[in-house]
Amino acid sequence: MRVDRPPPGEELNTGEATAARQAASTIVLRDAPGGMEVLLVKRNPDARFMGGAWVFPGGSVHEDDGGPAGAGLRELEEEAALSVAGEDALVPYSRWITPSEVKVRFDTWFFVTEAPAGAEAVCDGSECVEVRWLRPQDALDAGERGELLLVFPTIKHLEALAEMSSVAETLAQARGREVVAVQPRVVVGEGGAQVLMPGEPGYDDPPAPA
Repeated sequence: MRVDRPPPGEELNTGEATAARQAASTIVLRDAPGGMEVLLVKRNPDARFMGGAWVFPGGSVHEDDGGPAGAGLRELEEEAALSVAGEDALVPYSRWITPSEVKVRFDTWFFVTEAPAGAEAVCDGSECVEVRWLRPQDALDAGERGELLLVFPTIKHLEALAEMSSVAETLAQARGREVVAVQPRVVVGEGGAQVLMPGEPGYDDPPAPA
């Protein structure tokens, strides 16, 4: 995937790699007449990191969270005013580590969960300024049209979710697979920056001479 310029806060790092901070994101799903929908929140455009981007609720793990799942619960409540029935309601879905070529790095656990029946998401108005329920493919299409600013990990998760037909199917799939850490790589060439996933051509090539 080629990138013309990184989102705010994702500037490339030309020096020694920075340490990745622990973080968590919660992917909230609900079944709707038109198909499964996912909750996205718009980060405050004034934010230094990913300002204006549409993401899953989430953030850094705090010391008193007890781990990524606790952070996922806290951030979901803070950013979208949604509470689920404890950590057991969060199913580990994936783990993404920001490329070492990026300045601000996170080691993020993504969890999937079903939205509480009848619950309405409400943004906090500070970190997040808008919320939307969208079918994954509709979100991807809006991103392609430039209507939503989507970052690489969000895009890849939406692509996977677009293959799912229901919340139950998504949760069952998540429970049945092993979570393996994924660390994309940013390769800068004459054509600009390119984000590569493990296994893609060029991912294991040595860095170009400075």
